[in-house]
Amino acid sequence: MNKITNLCVLILAFCATSFCFSQVGINTTTPLSTLDINGNLNVREVGIANALVTGSGALNGGPSGSATAINDGVYISLTPLSGSPEFILPNAASVPGRIYVLRNISNSITAQIYTFGGNFFAKDSNTATTSPLNMPGSGTLKTVIVISDGANWTYFF
Repeated sequence: MNKITNLCVLILAFCATSFCFSQVGINTTTPLSTLDINGNLNVREVGIANALVTGSGALNGGPSGSATAINDGVYISLTPLSGSPEFILPNAASVPGRIYVLRNISNSITAQIYTFGGNFFAKDSNTATTSPLNMPGSGTLKTVIVISDGANWTYFF
C-alpha cells in the first residue's frame, strides 16, 4: 500500500510541475519561451469606452483632476477635449511588461498622460520626466509607446 501511495504522490508531483513550467508554441513544436510565436503577430486595436460619443472608437480625455483611465487595449486613440485633456495609466507595478501605443488624434489639443504609480523615464534617460507626458495635437510627438518595467514607465516618442 505504501508503494502505491508513493507512486500516486510522484505522479501528482510530476503533473503539477509540468503545468507550472508549460510553454506554448504557435507554429513551432519546440517553444523556447512561455509564449513562442514562429510567424507574425497582429495586435488589434481594442474598442474602448466612449466610442459612441466620438464615433471613432477613441478614448475621450477627462477634466483636470479626473483623468480618463487607460486600462484596456494596446493601440489606443486618444481624443483630448478642450478642458478635458487628461489620461492616466495604471500603476506600473501592477502591470509589469504591459505595453501601450497611444496616439493623440486631435489636431489642436495636447493630451496629458499621468500614471497611478511609477515615474516616466525617456528611453535613454535615468532621470524621471516631470509628469504629465505631453502629446501635442500637432508636430512629431503625437504617438508614444509606454512600457511598464514593473516599477516605472519607459516611453518612446
